[in-house]
Amino acid sequence: MKMSYEAVESKFVATEEQGEVSSLLIRPNGAQWLLVLGHGASTNMRHATLQTIAERLADVGIATFRYNFPYSERGGGRNSNAVCQETVRSAIAAAHTAASNLSILVGGHSFSGRMSSMAAAEAPLEDVRGLVFFAFPLHPSGKPSTERAAHLSEVTIPMLFLSGTRDKLGELNLLQPTCDQIDKATLHLLDTADHGFKTLKRSRNTDEDVFVEIARVINEWISALD
Repeated sequence: MKMSYEAVESKFVATEEQGEVSSLLIRPNGAQWLLVLGHGASTNMRHATLQTIAERLADVGIATFRYNFPYSERGGGRNSNAVCQETVRSAIAAAHTAASNLSILVGGHSFSGRMSSMAAAEAPLEDVRGLVFFAFPLHPSGKPSTERAAHLSEVTIPMLFLSGTRDKLGELNLLQPTCDQIDKATLHLLDTADHGFKTLKRSRNTDEDVFVEIARVINEWISALD
């Protein structure tokens, strides 16, 4: 049975120049892991996709710390990659303060996943055990390439890619070999899912809900990190 969970809201300083942004912590009983979870480029931490991911992870005992970037907190154009990467680091620090006894993972849906990996490639993320990418945006829609993956070889912690077989921002003929070339990368394909994890129920090869599948796979993956 799917359950709902209360999220505890707080704020933290994203960058000195940009000021505070909001966060949402869901911590189920007995949690040992906390995922710092960012949103897609045009959404925010309250988006239904992130909410569902957080709730299904709570079902398997994994806590989440969702957060906004400065632009999604206040509206307006997207911040620079540098600001977004600094916000990722600030979110990690805030999550560690909020739940200092939990092991930390970092990731996000689409854009925020890429910002997290770019930050990790630039310099190690303190106390972070792994990266989880929900629909990593390997390339813009209709413009297949692997340029956005160039930095991944610099990441020194394990990475889990959760990608739909219909994701137009991660063509499988490019994503699969990209992951195969990275020792620390694990790719799990979500049958018939698109970039937002919508599936084709009639042709999907499993009756398992895609978000339940996502939570199960993450839980199995982190068991190998202990």
